[in-house]
Amino acid sequence: MQLTVCKLLAASSLLLSLTAVSETRPQYGGTLRAATSTTLTSLDPADRSQRESFARDGITALVFDTLVTCDSAARVRPSLATSWENSADNKRWRFRIRRDVSFHDGSMLTPETAAASLRMTNPSWNVLAEADSVMIQSDTPAPAMPAMLALPRNAIVKRNADHGIAGTGPFRISDWQPAKKLVLAANEDDWRGRPFLDGIEIEMGRANAEQIASLEAGRLALVELPGEMGRRMSLSGHNAAASPAMELVAIIFARDAQGPDDLTLRNALALSLDRASIHNVLLQGAGDSEGGILPGWMTGYGSLFPSQADLPRAKLLRQQVRSAATWTLKYDANDPLLRLLAERIALSAKDAGLSVKPVSEGAADAQLLRMTLPSTDAGVDLAVVAEIAGVPAPAPGNMGVEDLYAAEQHILAARRVIPLLHLPDVCAATKQLRGWAAATNSCWQLADAWLEPAQP
Repeated sequence: MQLTVCKLLAASSLLLSLTAVSETRPQYGGTLRAATSTTLTSLDPADRSQRESFARDGITALVFDTLVTCDSAARVRPSLATSWENSADNKRWRFRIRRDVSFHDGSMLTPETAAASLRMTNPSWNVLAEADSVMIQSDTPAPAMPAMLALPRNAIVKRNADHGIAGTGPFRISDWQPAKKLVLAANEDDWRGRPFLDGIEIEMGRANAEQIASLEAGRLALVELPGEMGRRMSLSGHNAAASPAMELVAIIFARDAQGPDDLTLRNALALSLDRASIHNVLLQGAGDSEGGILPGWMTGYGSLFPSQADLPRAKLLRQQVRSAATWTLKYDANDPLLRLLAERIALSAKDAGLSVKPVSEGAADAQLLRMTLPSTDAGVDLAVVAEIAGVPAPAPGNMGVEDLYAAEQHILAARRVIPLLHLPDVCAATKQLRGWAAATNSCWQLADAWLEPAQP
């Protein structure tokens, strides 16, 4: 499926308070110092032990390339593949590999290395190298294969015998201290042309307040902040930008409802949630409080999924079940917003006669998660969330709005997933950082960014 979202993105997305771009010509040189509260323990896009995040997807794109990319209107564009074609039944796809592209270790990109990378990430795929192309075959139709290949996790990686990894992106890894610091250097042989910046230093696990203080003191040029801080950054006059709201915050139950009574109780929990209060008070209006998995700006039908609390109805449903056990709800103890949300959910549940106990460790009945939607293709995003939640979803591709709505409604009806809200990615930068703005799914689009020399 490809939904046209350009106008929606223009209306909802980019500038919170970006200053006008200078007429000064871009200049080469300089090292950009940046920070994020995210901590990455691996840079390998195939590592499924790390959740999707704006920072992870953005950093992946700095170092690695995918065969194709998706623009803001979900149109597929060439990248390491220059063209592609498919069989009439969409079971066989051929992607022609770009010539004269080298990895950061000096070796050349070949169909064989591209196929090996995709097989590592997707062991269930039948991926072959054939002449100048990569062939992907499936037993069932895969009309959304190009959009799937544009996902950051399907970036092409060369994995060496010493467990090192190399990409073909605009920056190469110079120094890597897991969960602490990443230093990138410009790829002088980038097939698109050398980036303007000489390098990027990214500090990880930095507290939000510490990032802002370092930005104001001039020690950092770019910081990434949680979406809930977007309004605050805009009102404070910072040079800030935000992506569209593409981070889903939701309750994910560990297993399917265990019979009609369990499903009734989950419906009661969903009706007890006061999303409007969460949005207006805890988030100060940041993001969107919605009852759907996909953001309304992407689908156009978000209002069809109720998001308003209905406490009387929730109490009535609770009374239909003789007894209800206490649910444990796990959250990340290092995430202040998730902690506050878990506490608010427990209070709302109590008002409906339900019992929810927030916990920060150990096994739990449900988790409160942030999930970055990695694609501008709505069908692909729905499939990704379904995979995280452990529920079946129809294969993406050739889905009209009605089909997409029906698929999302089917997933929500099972109450394995209870959406709360959608948040953007928020970044703030110094005025010296030019050629940069928050992109559709990340504000780490730095291949064309450059640093203007400080005025004397």
